[in-house]
Amino acid sequence: MRDRFSDSESFSPLRPKGGKRARSGAESEYDGYLDLAFAEFAAGDFGPTDSTSTAFATDGPPEGDRWSTWDQSTPTEKGPEPRPDWVVTELGAVDTELGIVKTGKEGDVFLLERGVPGTHRSTLLAAKRYRDGQHRMFHRDSGYLEGRSHKESRISRAMAKRTDFGKQAIAGQWANAEFSALCRLWSSGVSVPYPVQITGTEILMEFIGDRSGTAAPRLAQLRSEEADLDDLWEQLTVNLSLFARAGYAHGDLSAYNLLVHEGRLVVIDVPQIVDVIANPRGRSFLERDVRNVGAWFTARGLPEGRVEELARALAFDARLD
Repeated sequence: MRDRFSDSESFSPLRPKGGKRARSGAESEYDGYLDLAFAEFAAGDFGPTDSTSTAFATDGPPEGDRWSTWDQSTPTEKGPEPRPDWVVTELGAVDTELGIVKTGKEGDVFLLERGVPGTHRSTLLAAKRYRDGQHRMFHRDSGYLEGRSHKESRISRAMAKRTDFGKQAIAGQWANAEFSALCRLWSSGVSVPYPVQITGTEILMEFIGDRSGTAAPRLAQLRSEEADLDDLWEQLTVNLSLFARAGYAHGDLSAYNLLVHEGRLVVIDVPQIVDVIANPRGRSFLERDVRNVGAWFTARGLPEGRVEELARALAFDARLD
């Protein structure tokens, strides 16, 4: 979502009711980030917890809001550069909650406005907040975690045994894994929301929707007359090819985690991203992604042969053949 700039008469910010494969190039900046951030999470080190710990703390943010958390994230906990112009990095910015966008299996997504008071510098963000290990509904951890490990064997053993500590560690891993994946995918050219920053288990990312705060519809919600089937299939093919060439499968792809905004297909919800080389079931995840989302297209007239053709092409792109 780009900056919500307009003339002073029409600008009216909303307010809340209650106030193993080695990587290279741009991706290398994030190599090792998951282990580092995950270790900090598991150790309970979330960085500053006082949301008013900025140069402007003496006055405090407007009631019901919080100061921007931008300065609470380290450089590796911020999105890839060059950053889009709409990203608000000023320390005097204020984050305002505008409501919930959706609830999910592993966390909830909230609409947040980050803006600098007294200016037109403002943008909408999606804030994805992961639940802890005791309150998550995402119970398919084991298959997705194959091929992932932690450099500390103690943590790896706790995760494998599903101890209380292990469950908490797994919960932290999902947020870190999604942020790291978004950074790598964005840098690889995949159409995903730009990842702004991560703080603890909250990911702030580009809001895909309009300036009023209405989220873009999922592919599954599009009516047949609204869908340009050939164009959307072409966009899907390009994005999944970029996934595969980077060595990944989405892992849970369907028409419900693809958004369509002004004709642009956007891939969302990537915490369970699968390394198709390290994971022994990598190819099956890749093929399942294609067939799951392909079912939406074939139900609307796409020849089934094109789905199988794409599955074979992705296996080649991922060097599985």
